[in-house]
Amino acid sequence: MGALPKRKVSKGRRDRRRSHHALKRPHLVTCPQCHEPMLPHHVCPSCGTYQGVKVIEVKEKKAK
Repeated sequence: MGALPKRKVSKGRRDRRRSHHALKRPHLVTCPQCHEPMLPHHVCPSCGTYQGVKVIEVKEKKAK
């Protein structure tokens, strides 16, 4: 048999422990090349550049 708690954990203590579990919005910056939002220190997903250098080729989206 495993360890069991001596007392019930109150709702306040439980919720204070979970106070850091909320989701946070991602921090976005604008790409200096195409001015689209992107994550900092990542390759831009819309134009494929990183620090002004073309790193990847981006495929065009198909229009329906």
